[in-house]
Amino acid sequence: MRSRTACLALMIALLWPAVSGAQERIGADKGKLLLTAGFSDVEGVGGGGLVPWALITGYGTNISWGANAHMTDIRLRDFALRTLGVGVGLFDRFEVSATRHELDVSGTALEGVEVSQDIFGLKVRVAGDAIYGQDSWLPQIALGAEIKRHGGIDNAGPLKSPTQLGASDDDGVDYYIAGTKVFLAQSLLVNVTLRYSKANQFGLLGFGGDEDDGASLGFETTVGYMLTRKLAIGGEFRGKDDHLGADDEGPAWDLFVAYAPNRHVSIVAAYLNLGNILGPATTVNHDQSGSYVSVQFGF
Repeated sequence: MRSRTACLALMIALLWPAVSGAQERIGADKGKLLLTAGFSDVEGVGGGGLVPWALITGYGTNISWGANAHMTDIRLRDFALRTLGVGVGLFDRFEVSATRHELDVSGTALEGVEVSQDIFGLKVRVAGDAIYGQDSWLPQIALGAEIKRHGGIDNAGPLKSPTQLGASDDDGVDYYIAGTKVFLAQSLLVNVTLRYSKANQFGLLGFGGDEDDGASLGFETTVGYMLTRKLAIGGEFRGKDDHLGADDEGPAWDLFVAYAPNRHVSIVAAYLNLGNILGPATTVNHDQSGSYVSVQFGF
């Protein structure tokens, strides 16, 4: 799995100079306000740390485009999750992204187990403008999909697939609708997302399960306050359903600080709680909490 991440990192490193050099030729105008391009969430979609927003990634306006590459490191009590990906926003209306997840288990009877998945995101803005619609209560609204392809389970003996834990499928798709509003006078961002999914632990443990095989509509939200034009704080909540008998899954939340010194770099640090993960399997029934650090480079 690490070799796949290394290959993706190498591709980004080789392609990024060409993409950056092309921005002036084909009009990456970087016209959005600082901090209003969003960040890359845990699944690589333009948003916060846990929740996709209706904002389109990158700083390109409606006559332009923008792109970014991100790296995220999450350190929990018994798990470590690394993500690496790229995202492109077109005409402030369309977004495409690709992200790699690699999860390592440590400190339990499952120490050394590795799980991976690839996520391909699609998003389209369908109504509203979060920034320039200040005279309207209508938020910016976007529809999105996250196509998730499982990469298998390694170093777990005969256990190779989430279906062996009771999941119905290794792969699946999350669908969501997001509404985002930025209140400039109050320096406030509010986002609400509804996700239709049957993913287990973001898809790392497959989709559906022996307890519940149906997709459900989950509630997610972000509230952020801009202390300055470069610095914001906030919190997020993401509801998650429990489908597997082997995994007592619960909601996730975070408290974050986001800093963007310029339009090319942004950093998000957070205290993150993902709830219980594989409690019965690890014989430890406690919340998995820890640090979240994400660095994004783009324009």
